[in-house]
Amino acid sequence: MTVGPASAGWYLRRLSRMGPREIGGRAGDAVRRRRWRSARPKCPSVTGARFTAVLPAGTIASVPPDAAKRLVAEADRLLAGHVEYFGVDRDDLADPDWWYDPKTGRRAPWGYAFDVPYRDENAAGDIKQIWELSRHQYLTVLAAAYAVTGNERYAERVAEHLRSWWASNAPLRGAHWISGIELGIRLLSWVWIRRLLDDWPGAAALFEDNPVARHQIWHHQRWLAAFPSRGSSANNHVIAEAAGQFAAACAFGWFPASPRWRSDALRSLERHLKSNTFGSGLNRELATEYHGLVLELGLAALAEADAADVPVPASVRLVLLRMTDALAAVVDSRLRPPRQGDADDGHGLVLDGTGTDRWASLLATGDAVFGRLDWWPSVTATDVRTPLLTALIRPYAKNGTAPAVTRPPRRPGHFTDAGMTILRGPGEIWCRCDGGPHGFLSIAAHAHADALSLEVRHDGVDVLADPGTYCYHGEPAWRRYFRSTLGHNTLQLDGADQSVSGGPFLWTRHARSRVLVAETTGDVARWCAEHDGYRPSVHRRRVELTAASRELRVVDEVPGPGRSVRLAFHLGPAITADLAGERAVLTWTRDGEERSAVLDLPEQLRWRAHRGESDPPLGWYSAGFGRKEPATTLVGTGFTDGAEGFTTVLGFRG
Repeated sequence: MTVGPASAGWYLRRLSRMGPREIGGRAGDAVRRRRWRSARPKCPSVTGARFTAVLPAGTIASVPPDAAKRLVAEADRLLAGHVEYFGVDRDDLADPDWWYDPKTGRRAPWGYAFDVPYRDENAAGDIKQIWELSRHQYLTVLAAAYAVTGNERYAERVAEHLRSWWASNAPLRGAHWISGIELGIRLLSWVWIRRLLDDWPGAAALFEDNPVARHQIWHHQRWLAAFPSRGSSANNHVIAEAAGQFAAACAFGWFPASPRWRSDALRSLERHLKSNTFGSGLNRELATEYHGLVLELGLAALAEADAADVPVPASVRLVLLRMTDALAAVVDSRLRPPRQGDADDGHGLVLDGTGTDRWASLLATGDAVFGRLDWWPSVTATDVRTPLLTALIRPYAKNGTAPAVTRPPRRPGHFTDAGMTILRGPGEIWCRCDGGPHGFLSIAAHAHADALSLEVRHDGVDVLADPGTYCYHGEPAWRRYFRSTLGHNTLQLDGADQSVSGGPFLWTRHARSRVLVAETTGDVARWCAEHDGYRPSVHRRRVELTAASRELRVVDEVPGPGRSVRLAFHLGPAITADLAGERAVLTWTRDGEERSAVLDLPEQLRWRAHRGESDPPLGWYSAGFGRKEPATTLVGTGFTDGAEGFTTVLGFRG
């Protein structure tokens, strides 16, 4: 099933979530787009352009051998023409068609960029598949492989593909000039490609001595200066736009407008890093992968500032420090963070091969830049990106503009502003409790209807799992399911979601949650929260994790008259469940060892196991964007009783 162009109703719902200032700004954008249709100025002439933002001597030699080995293996696969994006393998990378979607077999139409119907999969294909290749992050991998090995085959392939892309994607023509996040990330990739190819004899001819390259770089920055994400859309997209603009204006500061672009982008980056981040350091979208994306983009921008000796406001470093401490606080025993909200496998800067741990890499970079705290989890994995980034970034303690800051003396378990609570128990039991806001800004674009949901792991294995995201465009039934209340470990009343969706990235009514109790230390850790998404009823949930018995007790209460209820528990894909009545015996294997738990379910409800059902969807787990696999979901149906509530007990054995 495919999705067509946005309807008039969608536009009205979207408009209703905007304020007057945003509406005025978007009206100005519309006028500018009409004017730009026929007015395409040329890049100003440039003489004497040089690239000076190079890596310090000896940096490449500091790349760990095992990380370099993974990098080269990935680069060789890319050189052979193979890549996988969002569950789709493609073997056409030797000579790519930049507008082709291998998932649907369609090509995006040519024409003025803002006329391309990119939301209509029938007309343009899966736009995520088309855009991903043109972020050119596979080219940063090839360029890094050249820097590590000196093998010119990698550099020559990079040059061939860049020249092909530039020739095929004239400014303001086609699908790759629609979205600012794509332009921003692409600019950041180009900066690092030029840096990593610095020892290659053809680097200058490819970039600063190439009028086509200068033309593209100038038009990218002109576009970003004209069409920033605004108002209700100023989420991770605006961070990518500002970071890419800033990086390019620092490293490719060859144009008359470069100083203005640089200062404007830095102001935007400072403002939006703060607005996108809670004081606790967690990302306000409450979608963990976007926490990672924003942190990567912020660190990359900081590297460009320090490489170019551009002063950065102290608040930028402070926000990135707090984001890193927050990440260290919420990961489980295997350094996996929560699976919360949307996730689309998006990265800010890719310099590593397959198998590199993204979160370990970010913590390693944070250690080098900010210094680890005693309670941080240990990181033994290696990566390429950390030594390259930290060769450019000045360590926090040695930076003259960095303010003294009080960091958490012990590992936080509760983040009041974000409404996230992590309960930890023996045997590497990890439990995330969600009592936070319904996403960020008025549209909460990347939120799910998951108020009071739980996520439980044992030694890094998903036991009660957040099913993930799977898709954005093109498959509306699946998008609805993975964002729905039934698609999470929480309670649904009368078959409705707690929050009301107005489209794939739009919520028109947000459930409001509040945490009543959060005690994360002691022999019994406790959490209690409630939300008003089922007005006039209130759903309240209490959770207790008892260390001695290794038992998690969950009580759901809905005071008031009887209403139909569905209570769902989604099991991870590694879990086998044997359901008999109201008891499910769960088994799995970890590192060759058999593990088990018992899930005692509320006896007032009728329980059934669902797995891999498609009409409607139920019983699925998405490990990454575009990928899904069957997993068991236990659903209890019945009616609220208004008195006792529903008690669920998860007990871990052995």
